[in-house]
Amino acid sequence: MQTVTPPDNLKIDRGIVIESEPHPQPEEHLKSVQVSESIPAVQYDPEAIATQYRYRYWQVWGRMIGIVWTFLLFVTSLLWDRQTGQLETNQQKRAIKVREILTGLGPAYIKIGQALSTRPDLVPPHYLDELTRLQDQLPPFSNELAFQFIEEELGAPPDQVYAELTEEPIAAASLGQVYKGKLKSGETVAVKVQRPGLADQITLDLFILRRLAAWISHTFKSIRSDLVGIMDEFGTRIFEEMDYNQEGRNAERFAQLYGHLPDIYVPRIYWQYTQRRVLTMEWIVGTKLTQPQEIRDQGIDPTYLIEMGVQCSLRQLLEHGFFHADPHPGNLLVTPDGKLAYLDFGMMSEIKPYQRYGLIEAIVHLVNRDFEGLANDYVKLEFLTPDTDLRPIVPALANVFNQALGATVAELNFKSMTDQLSQLMYDFPFRVPAYYALIIRSLVTLEGIAINVDPNFKVLSKAYPYVAKRLLTDQSEQLRTSLQELLFKDGSFRWNRLENLLRNARDNQDYDINQVVEQTTDFLLSERGAFIREYLVEGAVQGIDAAGRNAVEQLTQNFWSWVGLKGDRPLVQAIPPQPNNFDHMVRILNLLRETPGFNAAQLLPVIPKLLVNPKMQQMGQQIVGGLAQRAAARLIREVLLQEQTAQRSPAPPRPSGQRALPSAQR
Repeated sequence: MQTVTPPDNLKIDRGIVIESEPHPQPEEHLKSVQVSESIPAVQYDPEAIATQYRYRYWQVWGRMIGIVWTFLLFVTSLLWDRQTGQLETNQQKRAIKVREILTGLGPAYIKIGQALSTRPDLVPPHYLDELTRLQDQLPPFSNELAFQFIEEELGAPPDQVYAELTEEPIAAASLGQVYKGKLKSGETVAVKVQRPGLADQITLDLFILRRLAAWISHTFKSIRSDLVGIMDEFGTRIFEEMDYNQEGRNAERFAQLYGHLPDIYVPRIYWQYTQRRVLTMEWIVGTKLTQPQEIRDQGIDPTYLIEMGVQCSLRQLLEHGFFHADPHPGNLLVTPDGKLAYLDFGMMSEIKPYQRYGLIEAIVHLVNRDFEGLANDYVKLEFLTPDTDLRPIVPALANVFNQALGATVAELNFKSMTDQLSQLMYDFPFRVPAYYALIIRSLVTLEGIAINVDPNFKVLSKAYPYVAKRLLTDQSEQLRTSLQELLFKDGSFRWNRLENLLRNARDNQDYDINQVVEQTTDFLLSERGAFIREYLVEGAVQGIDAAGRNAVEQLTQNFWSWVGLKGDRPLVQAIPPQPNNFDHMVRILNLLRETPGFNAAQLLPVIPKLLVNPKMQQMGQQIVGGLAQRAAARLIREVLLQEQTAQRSPAPPRPSGQRALPSAQR
């Protein structure tokens, strides 16, 4: 790599690039300026970090040897326990040791432990209990240093800034520790102060891990995932997490996008008392989401709040693209009034629109077992290059997911799918994009929390109603095309899939059936809706024709019964019932009427719009023409052909008193 020389308005401190005014700043601290929307966040720059550590051989190798030696000693102790038959006996002691190792290695490794702490299905109970302590029970640093940071950042000692502040921190996390305080205006607040030496630890570890990722990718060609890109994505997020100004902006943006959702709460940020290393936010009283019994004792249903968390995550990942990338249990609290409060907005990420639509399409294709469509989704999502031969991948996907999915959507879970995908991605030329790692981490963490509350909880079964709603209501060209591909195959309309979408969508809380009807009407009258109009015409002709024939038969039978006569055969011969477009249309209408929120009165303004539309008038003409063609064909078949047959063959004798009726057989 070439040496990077920063511009005059950039400062590199411990590998961190900070945009600032060109005035001197203390070398030992990351000094910030007055909070403003225009203040840029701390920037992760791997080139600057490489410049910082490239020739610090002793520091880099000393850290690497320390990490390897620490884990080697631990693995040796496990092997000794196995050899001596003491694995179970020493499990608690080893679990404590793992927590101490991760704590000692610093924030990057603490983050790994936090992610593992949410997976009771992967981690033994003793280890799980200890890793859970990494969320908010880490060793604190000295109050003297914390109060010094507050004074440096806010310009005054803590006792002049806050009316009250606890003598000791009430929680210590990976990047900072939290005090409970009270503003002079009376609000109770949480004051988060960043750990000292944080930049040194993180930049050195990221430098080592990034170089290791590059070496692995270069040495092991079978690993096609972008390991360096994944490390850069992680580095970008963790550097943003070190800037409490950015965390405050993240919190306000999160509140704007998702704070209106039912029972979702986002604490307020107090900007007057917030700077780069000190954050002051509203104090939240609550219970961890991983303590379901304590939540139930308060008369609150934890499963309902998990569902609210899933709905919030769906909107983060699939609607707005701005998502919480670190939803571990320490960051999710249940308030006494039954709301799910999100905390710690340092590690956030974004998904581009085409990626969001690609994820929706992938979920739809997965649920409907359209593995050819799923393979194409992987191309759109950049897991596969456009020139990849998908022919061998499609049956491989079918084999993997048919085993993982089970019989119903309710059996789906992200863990089983990611486990099954690992081998497939190894066998075929898949590359894991950097953005995908944080998405999976977020979803798998959320599912881990859900499993702790309800072992039978399945995230995807709760997600599909939202996905169905998006397919039916989103006006983007990509999802319109996806809906058309879902409903049509080999020239036939798959009514059962439309019914399935409508049934699932009505389970989504913000599903507006009247909006669906209005948008469907607009789509029906557009050029893109021509293929739907053809099926509606066919269904209407079938239905009206059948209804008319049945009405004529019933009237005729009633007449002959009234005059005391009975024909020698029915007007319409009984035929086995066969499903047709009209039957499906009737079921669809019934589904719409049964959907909560459906209001027939809101459809009245639509009727004049339909009557005057040329395309609807054309549909009416086509229906009339279709009915006329059927009537003419029936006349020829049932009257003229019957007369010719009667002339050639003598009529069979009839019992006295009965009168023959013309046949109406189709």
